[in-house]
Amino acid sequence: MSSQLSTRHTINQDRQDKARGSRLATLTASLTPGLALCAIATAVAMAVNSVYSTASPLLIAIVLGAILANVVSLPQTVKPGLQFSAKKLLRVGVALLGFQLMLSDILALGWGVIVVVVAIVCLGITGTMFAGKLLGLTWTQRLLIACGFSICGAAAVAAVDGVVDADEEELLTAVALVVIFGTLMIPVIPLLARLLGMSDNDSGMWAGGAIHEVAQVVAAGGAIGGSALAVAVVVKLARVLMLAPVMTVLSVRQRRLIGDDANIKRPPLVPLFVIGFIACVVLRSTGAMPSAVLADAKFVQTALLTAAMFALGAGVHVATIKKVGPRPFVLATISTAWVATIALIGVTLAG
Repeated sequence: MSSQLSTRHTINQDRQDKARGSRLATLTASLTPGLALCAIATAVAMAVNSVYSTASPLLIAIVLGAILANVVSLPQTVKPGLQFSAKKLLRVGVALLGFQLMLSDILALGWGVIVVVVAIVCLGITGTMFAGKLLGLTWTQRLLIACGFSICGAAAVAAVDGVVDADEEELLTAVALVVIFGTLMIPVIPLLARLLGMSDNDSGMWAGGAIHEVAQVVAAGGAIGGSALAVAVVVKLARVLMLAPVMTVLSVRQRRLIGDDANIKRPPLVPLFVIGFIACVVLRSTGAMPSAVLADAKFVQTALLTAAMFALGAGVHVATIKKVGPRPFVLATISTAWVATIALIGVTLAG
């Protein structure tokens, strides 16, 4: 009897293994075309970056994706892979972004600057949400723009989407606005800093506190010159660190709103990619990570985020942007000016 049960168990196990293998093969086949397209775009963007170091592969990828989506009609076969890249790969890339952060570097800024960074993120989000409400935008659209402009650009936009599950049109609009307005800030901040007679150090702090994407901050810091680049990147990464508490607060809020409704999936108390991000920050801050491993991690993180940015860019259609109307652009203008003003006042007081 026991041998018969064992045989049945073995047969059932074999069937389950075959079924899992079949599902995996089907999933792989559906994802491959889109992932292959993202891989090609990533290789192109990173190759351009290797020749022109000031050209961010992430921004190149977004532009490539948007151009491709608006010039040709992408086949349906690439959609699953693009969606996988825009969500799953991006979250892994955001988690690995933690390897760029050392808590000692941020603490070295001094408590005055740290308070300014917290103020930029908190007041930036609050002010943008309020202005968006006056403009009549939805809560999710306001939140995507507020976090993207106040924390770390497209990565923050996608991170918020992972918690609140925003409408795709709102997500893509927020990503497009981050690219447009953040890129415009690259020449504007150095020019205004020069006109205001700011030192390189203060100019770098302002750039790191005001500009949306890490890559855009690097470009602006390099344009200012001197010691500006190093301080700009550290201040910006301090803003990136705020991603963890903000996402946790949003996740708690969503869980409370959903309550005990069994028909709606509740987000985790702390999103998994946020836990990964914090773990990477802690590991980097211990100083135990070999430089070769950190270099490899940075390459993988850049590649994953570049692929994700291409996938997000491929969803940005001119017709969609036209359809949302001028109100998101008005909010983006207000938010950019608001965050930059908070950062400028903070830098002036901290100095």
